[in-house]
Amino acid sequence: MVSGGPWTGDDRGHNNEVHERWLRILNRPTRAPDYRDEWFDEQCGGCRFWIGLSGELGRDWGACTHAGSTFDGRVRFEHDGCASFTVREDGSFG
Repeated sequence: MVSGGPWTGDDRGHNNEVHERWLRILNRPTRAPDYRDEWFDEQCGGCRFWIGLSGELGRDWGACTHAGSTFDGRVRFEHDGCASFTVREDGSFG
């Protein structure tokens, strides 16, 4: 980290710890017995209202911006999802 300027989040150790900590609080982990097959096509990373974080954490994490979602304003794992999923018009992911 460079002193005197804003922290950019480019600390691999910190980012790895954040990634592991956030993974433990997933809404719908794919290994859960009640995870439905159709949810594989309705993951946050493909939702119109998911905005990826910048930097290294942005490869897997973003914020939900869907006013109708229970996760609005929360950081979400790109492979998680919710009942308010809205497909992106361009079909992109992440």
